[in-house]
Amino acid sequence: MSYKFLINDLNSQKKIGTDKGLAKIGDGIVNLTYSIAKSIYLTESSSTVQRTGLKVNKTILSNALKNANMKHFAKNRADAHDLANTVEAIIAYVVLNDNMTLNEIIDFLKDKLSGDLKNRAQELKYASDAFTNLLNYIKKFLPDD
Repeated sequence: MSYKFLINDLNSQKKIGTDKGLAKIGDGIVNLTYSIAKSIYLTESSSTVQRTGLKVNKTILSNALKNANMKHFAKNRADAHDLANTVEAIIAYVVLNDNMTLNEIIDFLKDKLSGDLKNRAQELKYASDAFTNLLNYIKKFLPDD
């Protein structure tokens, strides 16, 4: 079933990036896809299965939005929390618009992860890089304004 009707009224970058309901949907999508991607990445570099279920740090998402030059999607004078919400809204938009599936996002993030993700500083850097790559990839699915 298509869920595009949930985003039909979102016809600009700013509307997508500042929609609070879309950000809430995206929060679940981002945390689910990153947790699975990180679990796969850690399992592939270990002799045992690793499962994570942590929330994605707002710093990771806000850095990714800035690095992808997509801050204009966010509200003016946005803080790190607002910028993270913007990333979540953008990712939800792409999923609801049938541009990417959850599995495609998981695989994309897993392929872009590197470093020691059990080290907080390294995870902030490499996860930010992975989400930056994801945002750069999905730009083509978003309105040009």
